[in-house]
Amino acid sequence: MFGLSLTTCQLIQGPAVRTWNCVAHFANLLWYKFNHVKHPIMPRQRRRHHSRSRSRSRSHSYDRDREPKRRKIESYESPQHKRSLSSDKTHRSRQYDRGSTLERRYKRSKRRSPASKKRHRHRHEKSLSRRKQSRRSYSTDQSSRAPSVEDDEEGHLIYRSGDILQERYKILGTLGEGTFGKVVKVKDIDMDHCMALKIIKNVEKYREAAKLEINVLEKLGDKDPDSIHLCVRMLDWFDYHGHMCIAFEMLGLSVFDFLKDNNYYPYPLDQVRHIGYQLCYSVKFLHENKLTHTDLKPENILFVDADYDIVYNSKKRRDVKRVKRTDVRLIDFGSATFDHEHHSTIVSTRHYRAPEVILELGWAQPCDVWSIGCILFELYLGITLFQTHDNREHLAMMQRILGEIPLRMARKTKTKYFYRGKLDWDEKSSAGRYVRDNCKPLMRYKQSDDNDHAQLFNLILRMLEYEPSQRITLREALMHPFFDKIPPHQRLGEHQGAGDIRRERSLSLT
Repeated sequence: MFGLSLTTCQLIQGPAVRTWNCVAHFANLLWYKFNHVKHPIMPRQRRRHHSRSRSRSRSHSYDRDREPKRRKIESYESPQHKRSLSSDKTHRSRQYDRGSTLERRYKRSKRRSPASKKRHRHRHEKSLSRRKQSRRSYSTDQSSRAPSVEDDEEGHLIYRSGDILQERYKILGTLGEGTFGKVVKVKDIDMDHCMALKIIKNVEKYREAAKLEINVLEKLGDKDPDSIHLCVRMLDWFDYHGHMCIAFEMLGLSVFDFLKDNNYYPYPLDQVRHIGYQLCYSVKFLHENKLTHTDLKPENILFVDADYDIVYNSKKRRDVKRVKRTDVRLIDFGSATFDHEHHSTIVSTRHYRAPEVILELGWAQPCDVWSIGCILFELYLGITLFQTHDNREHLAMMQRILGEIPLRMARKTKTKYFYRGKLDWDEKSSAGRYVRDNCKPLMRYKQSDDNDHAQLFNLILRMLEYEPSQRITLREALMHPFFDKIPPHQRLGEHQGAGDIRRERSLSLT
């Protein structure tokens, strides 16, 4: 249209369109001037290519604007970026925001959303890591290296032998691992001796449990600074980048690990007696201080020294291990609860759980006594008394071994395990046959009719009373005839010489 001349337009069209044609002619001249004077060498195709390249450059700049955000998100998930993105300025501002004390950091973290807490924690850990590594020197020990501040997917601290924590504790190796975290062997550089360091997972619920355990251990340390009541002694504690760390005295294997390493060959009766005596004495101390352990089990009873002799067993016709010293310590106070504190509905590891806990009738110190009864049975026979993972089956085992559950407890519980005061249990089912085939009345588990064995089972039976109010107390348990044969050098506290008093009392009653 722009290529038509003004004269041609006038011949074809009428006067009414002439004005419009003048405007079109003027626009045609402007178009020609723009393309031939200002850009004489840029054809249309070249301009399109240039336009595409410009749009690409704009998209690149947009990606660059977004890329730092993407890298920042990746840095919260990838350990490789943890020590590389914080500047001194941001570090100073974050340090000011978080505060300088553990209490302030904890209070502030409660006001943040979970996502912001995660970002804030990682930023703080990165900046602290850079400061710690910059000011530490390991020239005195060539085998040492700067410690890692990275966690694995489960929240465990990633470490290697030679790492030094708090400029004091050099990691020598791993002693054990649990749901809470790991226990490592460390050397205290300042004191030049070894100890066990419990490194809690960087997970909120385990951190809170560790704080409660530290509180309990501090109170027990104030009451019993010399650990004469056989509770493990806490030597130090600190927060290492979100990992609560608790240092303990070095101990040996747990009574469970020793049993397992010995192919579950049970302990001799005299060793069962001494371990049980110490356990009753230690837990009685907790009860007298209005504390319930709630997680008593063989894994939480450690030998002071697990060195052993090899002896030949004629019945088994093979060599077995026999621990030389049966001195033990009680550990793991992460679930310990004071009387005035909130009591969780469910406590204790399954196999050592009292019936009042399963029936949700409330619990107190007697639930520890039930656990000790189960432990004594396990040390004596090498097998678990209640080998189950189901509440109803657990109750059926109790009835098979100990007799009917009291009607009062059956009526009082709000659980649905009973019907008209009787356990709702099908003895003809596969589970019912399992219980019938694997469980029998308690007294039939005795390995001998000897008086010592009978006394042990009498004590276990009194510890496994259904009614918590009827269950034997640990003060009474320590006076039980089963412990009469504890030699004088193994007696503890006010119970030294108590055996003679009990023997005189039993003679007078006879």
